[in-house]
Amino acid sequence: MPEGLKQDFWQPEIQSETRDDGTVLIWREDPLGPYPRCLSERLFHWAKTTPDQVWMAERGPDGDWLKTTYADAARAVESIGAVLLAHGLSVDRPLVILSGNSIAHALMAMGAQHVGVPSAALAPAYALASDDFGKLRDIEGQLSPAMIFADDAPRFAKAIDAVFPHTVPVVTCTGEASPDRVTLPFDEVIATPVNDTVALAHAEVGPETVAKFLFTSGTTGSPKAVIQTQKMLCSNQEMVATCYPFMRREPPVVVDWAPWNHTASGNKVFNMVLYNGGTFYLDDGRPTPRDIGKTIRNLAEVSPTWYFNVPLGYQMLLDAMESDADLRDRFFARLRVMMYAGAGMSQPVWDRITRIAEATGPGRPLLCTGFGSTETGPFALMCTEPQTTAGNLGIPAPGVTLKLVPQGDKFEARIKSPSVTPGYWRAPDVTAEAFDEDGFYCFGDAMRFADRNAPEKGFYFDGRLAENFKLASGTWVAVGPLRAKLTNDLKGLASDVVIAGEGHTELGALVVPDWAALRALVPDTDTDLDPFALLDHPDVRRATAELLQAHACQATGSASRVTRLMYLEAPLNFDKGEVTDKGSINQRAVLRHRADLVENLWSEDPRVITLAPARA
Repeated sequence: MPEGLKQDFWQPEIQSETRDDGTVLIWREDPLGPYPRCLSERLFHWAKTTPDQVWMAERGPDGDWLKTTYADAARAVESIGAVLLAHGLSVDRPLVILSGNSIAHALMAMGAQHVGVPSAALAPAYALASDDFGKLRDIEGQLSPAMIFADDAPRFAKAIDAVFPHTVPVVTCTGEASPDRVTLPFDEVIATPVNDTVALAHAEVGPETVAKFLFTSGTTGSPKAVIQTQKMLCSNQEMVATCYPFMRREPPVVVDWAPWNHTASGNKVFNMVLYNGGTFYLDDGRPTPRDIGKTIRNLAEVSPTWYFNVPLGYQMLLDAMESDADLRDRFFARLRVMMYAGAGMSQPVWDRITRIAEATGPGRPLLCTGFGSTETGPFALMCTEPQTTAGNLGIPAPGVTLKLVPQGDKFEARIKSPSVTPGYWRAPDVTAEAFDEDGFYCFGDAMRFADRNAPEKGFYFDGRLAENFKLASGTWVAVGPLRAKLTNDLKGLASDVVIAGEGHTELGALVVPDWAALRALVPDTDTDLDPFALLDHPDVRRATAELLQAHACQATGSASRVTRLMYLEAPLNFDKGEVTDKGSINQRAVLRHRADLVENLWSEDPRVITLAPARA
């Protein structure tokens, strides 16, 4: 690592042990430092030491930033705690949050944590994009909530009345939930006088107190409530602070859109800002053609010190930065870290980011990723060594032991750490299945060494074991690495791919197109083509076939060679579980819901692109 970067990131001491059965254990020699008993201690610490520091900011109705300081937040959190206790909320009767990211959402969640009441932030789509509210009903049955927060009550009223008993009150910033349900205006809640019950309840909060529930996506069944204890969250943030020691000196500034009902932002980013006394700017944009403009506007005004996005989001930002020098300069002005997750980053996107960062000025930020899950806090592994290619997951955080168990020719990844969940709420059988005989949480994912003789050089994702399948020949296909390889080999024409071919003799792929890259292939006279005509354009088909041919020529066998593909005309569907809020693709869900397209890969469907014919 360059000398100038060493003070910004951890300096690990890695140890490893190989057992007789081939299992490898990897851990840190440097210990995990002390951490508080609960997160709200950090909020009140900053409210006392830096009361006027802005904790959170969001766009108001007029487009200006509305800001809340640490002192403001601490006062509101105590008032919210008083209201929750008065309404009888507890670990068995928690708070449900049906809203996107907002200051009010943040305050409600922290108010609940402060007095030992768990909250559960749910994907708004469970309430807004469903006809029968099936997943929402499952969640209500698991939690039996005693209060709902919905920032815009009329927007969620249909789902609330269909799913939750009418005795459950609603706290809201706007409107009324329904005439026969108690509605508590948020402004009145945060102005509630605080009594002794708040301090008494807070004194009882400890490391094992349930702080919140985070739900898995539930794409193959009912969502599962993953228990998040105060020990999990606090120990995880001490790991993060050890990774990025510059945050202890310079409180982080974050501009982030990712939803808080997911662990990446709802735990890591949200708590990282709070733990280190930083400022969280709520990005009202998203990595979609419709909303990326909002993200660009926000980044043109606020220079982050630490930035997260999914690869597709970076791709969209690059399109803007390449023609907007002011945006580039503002974005990179004080940036230390660019983290990506949610999907594999293609090498073309990696190279574009690196090129723009280097052109903007010296001391380019670290571009990196890591590894973890809802069950692990999520922070477990992180790469802080500069890389020339995408994908290195890094090394375990202090306090984390990584266990790699041989599974055929792969290693299954498992971990043990203070930031690992104690299990799933009211689901002892599911909990037991998630841990091995030594108490390690089992990811179900495979990893491979960057260097088998040097674990300190990190690890690469080697596929989700449940996604792998066999060809008709009986050959196993490692889906994860092949997805990343094919996405790279398509040279930016694809934002992601889904591999198909179980039971066939050859592999095929459904491809999520990068529409801007495809349009760049056609003559200027054809740039107004609709998506269907664009995919059928001879220049697009020719370029894709040639790239597919080059991919096939590099393959070592049928299990690493995709011979046919089809671009997806319709976008991936969140409600069907094909894609998550943060943009990652569920391979199995896409194959299941688009089974007709999968079969068409081996038909005479004119949309299928096969290997380019050999040139004379």
